Amino acid sequence: MKVFAIHKQARYLILLMTIFISLLASVYTQAEQVDPLLDESIPVALSVEELKKKVIKLNRDLFILEEDLLFPANTQIAVFVSLETGKFLNLDSIKLKIDGNIVAAHLYTERQLKSLKRGGMQRLYIGNLKTGDHEITAFIEGIGPEKKPYKHAATMTMTKDTDIKSFEVRITDQSSSFEPSVEIVEWN
Repeated sequence: MKVFAIHKQARYLILLMTIFISLLASVYTQAEQVDPLLDESIPVALSVEELKKKVIKLNRDLFILEEDLLFPANTQIAVFVSLETGKFLNLDSIKLKIDGNIVAAHLYTERQLKSLKRGGMQRLYIGNLKTGDHEITAFIEGIGPEKKPYKHAATMTMTKDTDIKSFEVRITDQSSSFEPSVEIVEWN
C-alpha cells in the first residue's frame, strides 16, 4: 500500500511541475515585459530558446524520476524477447505470466518480426516484484513446421532479491528436431 501512495504522490508532483513549467513558458514567450511601475518595456532575461532547453532538460529529469519512483531497483524486473528463427516458426503472439497472472501480451506485425529477425530485441515487460520465489511462463503462438499452428510454453522459477532482474525469452530454430525452441534465460 505504501508503494501505491508513493506512486500517487510522484504523479501529483510531476503533474504540478508540468503545470508550473507550462505557465512559466507562456509568461516568457513574449519578447518583452512591461514594468507597471516604470511603464517602460524591459527585455526578458531568458530567451525563448534558452527556456525551451531548460524545459526539455527538466522534462528528461522528471521522466527519470518517475521511472525511479515507479520501478525502484530493489523490486524491478524486465523481460525481453529475442527471435533467431525463420525456418520453423512464423511468430504471431506472445503472452507472459508471472505467478499465474498475465502481465504482458503482444501481437506481432510483419515489421516487428523483421526487426526481431535482424537481431532486435523487444522489451515485453517491465514491472515490480516482491523479493522471494516467482514463476515466469512465456507462451508463444505462431505457424510452425508444415504450416501448422504452433503453440509452446517455457517456464522458469526465479528468486527475486534486491537487485534488478532481467530475463530474455529466447526463441530459436532447433535443427535437430526441426522445431523452434523457447527458453527463458536470466541475464547476469
